[in-house]
Amino acid sequence: MTMLTILLQAAAPQPAAGGGMSMILMLVLLFGVMYFLMIRPQRKQQKELQNFRDSLKKGDKVVTAGGIFGTIHEIQDKSVLIKVDGEVKLRVDKNSILRDFTDSAK
Repeated sequence: MTMLTILLQAAAPQPAAGGGMSMILMLVLLFGVMYFLMIRPQRKQQKELQNFRDSLKKGDKVVTAGGIFGTIHEIQDKSVLIKVDGEVKLRVDKNSILRDFTDSAK
């Protein structure tokens, strides 16, 4: 039985050398593709949105995350007072402002 086991092990194909290196290379390439297709564009979009929020000024017409349209009346560090209709004013978090609709309102 021992002799049969030795013969079967000798006849079995051995794994190719360097197989682990090709696996590591594939994982690195996969991560690189995911970074350039998913992570990088999302970071760019977040940076543009943060720059927009930092550049807000009184009189800008904006839309909040809840879909409220209004004009900025007052800006503080973390919140914005927007005038919605007539004398109705709402204080919202600065991070809830999504976009400017000044150009599309004309």
